[in-house]
Amino acid sequence: MAALAADAEAGLESVFPQELGLFADAFPVEARYRFCGHELSIAQHHGAQLGVAAPVWEAALTLCEYFEAQKLNFWGKKVIELGAGTGVVGILAALLGGDVTITDLPVAMKQIEENVRRNVPAEFATRTRVCALSWGVDHKEFPPNYDFILGADIVYLKHTYPLLIRTLQHLCGAQSIIYLSSKMRQEHGTALFFETLLPVHFASKLVFRDEVENINIYKVTCKSDIRQ
Repeated sequence: MAALAADAEAGLESVFPQELGLFADAFPVEARYRFCGHELSIAQHHGAQLGVAAPVWEAALTLCEYFEAQKLNFWGKKVIELGAGTGVVGILAALLGGDVTITDLPVAMKQIEENVRRNVPAEFATRTRVCALSWGVDHKEFPPNYDFILGADIVYLKHTYPLLIRTLQHLCGAQSIIYLSSKMRQEHGTALFFETLLPVHFASKLVFRDEVENINIYKVTCKSDIRQ
């Protein structure tokens, strides 16, 4: 019986390798999207480890669609994505010519790095970085004055709102443009952030709304640099 059990275990190990690290409890899903002439293959490792960082959220896709509709040009621009999850938004910005830093909590780094490898060709790889960033903790390790600061569905935990504001204040310069795409979840006080907290520190304008998905995109700038 012991020999049979050992053989069975060895067989399972051949199908389910032990060295899965972060993704040991995860089941991977691959999704394909096409934006701005680029086809993206995005891995999502659903499971307890990554939690809400695993999936591609609709607000991220809506922001990518907005970039395409507006024909936004990131060429030569310094870009940072916050709370990237899968990194789909930052990856698209890199493919559109940006010098992009894609950030999230340390637990999401492997998933983002995998998606960068999947989608960013060698000629863009040198200007695409993946870095851990904890809002309000180590944000000052990043330079200020990014040209673009991007975030998709990062406004949903009330206790993080002051940390996010503090981080945006550090990263944002006079010429910075922030795009925040968000599902407007009443239970998370999302509207409170955009209508009450954010306007205290920044100039904010609703530039797109998807009524069906209840998703808003806001264009945010420093108060000293209000642009239409």
